[in-house]
Amino acid sequence: MRLNALTKLTDSFEASQKMPVLFLGHGSPMNAIEENQFVAAFRKLGTELQPPKAILCISAHWETKGTFVTAMPHPRTIHDFGGFPRALYDVQYPAPGSPELALETKRIITSTEVVLDDKWGLDHGSWSVIKHLYPNADVPVIQMSIDYTKPAQYHYDLAKQLASLRNKGVLIVGSGNMVHNLRMVAWDKLDSPYAFDWATEASEKMKDYILNDNHQSLIDYQKQGQAFALAIPSPDHYLPLIYTMALKEESDKVTLFNDEPLGGSLTMTSVKLLPSV
Repeated sequence: MRLNALTKLTDSFEASQKMPVLFLGHGSPMNAIEENQFVAAFRKLGTELQPPKAILCISAHWETKGTFVTAMPHPRTIHDFGGFPRALYDVQYPAPGSPELALETKRIITSTEVVLDDKWGLDHGSWSVIKHLYPNADVPVIQMSIDYTKPAQYHYDLAKQLASLRNKGVLIVGSGNMVHNLRMVAWDKLDSPYAFDWATEASEKMKDYILNDNHQSLIDYQKQGQAFALAIPSPDHYLPLIYTMALKEESDKVTLFNDEPLGGSLTMTSVKLLPSV
């Protein structure tokens, strides 16, 4: 069965033009159904990118002990949130899975055991943004979990092992938020581009590190002072950025978009790594 799956992968995921890598600031689950500048940018991006054969998403909302990849043919749409309008819970994103890509991901990661998962599905960190890129739900999507027991350097090194997928038509997406402190949100300013001073400081430093390939400072985020400590009170929403940046190659062009703060303590900043033509 393993051989058959690998043969199918080879047939389906032949060598292709190198794919981009994305980090998407996903923000509120309501972005799945609201119309705003952020979802408009996601939608536009979907029309500009080379159509992928599949998507591998690292979402802030799937933390596990160990590393897992979804391997079911039909992942369920997970509504992993509470207190939102009924319309949000009614959203389904019936993209197919890809057991073949899950098996290939397991094969190419040699630093740890990757467990094939048949229970999770697509959480809102993936479907709430991917649905705007590919609204027809016709691109297979798998998720890879974040091992919450491991430091950022571990995740950076693990992510580098995914590089070969870029040459097989796979779009790799990290989904989280660079600055994400829900406890300090100014709820009365959630719909305005407002940031606390510490959030601005952390955001500007992060962007400088991203644009100047200073990946070690991004990895060592816990050494970057109080502004970073407030911006990243827990690493779940930040680590998907580490996965994205680990896959940057020297020839990739780095572009920031949706670069806006919200509610004082959140940023929607997203990153696009485009291979040179």
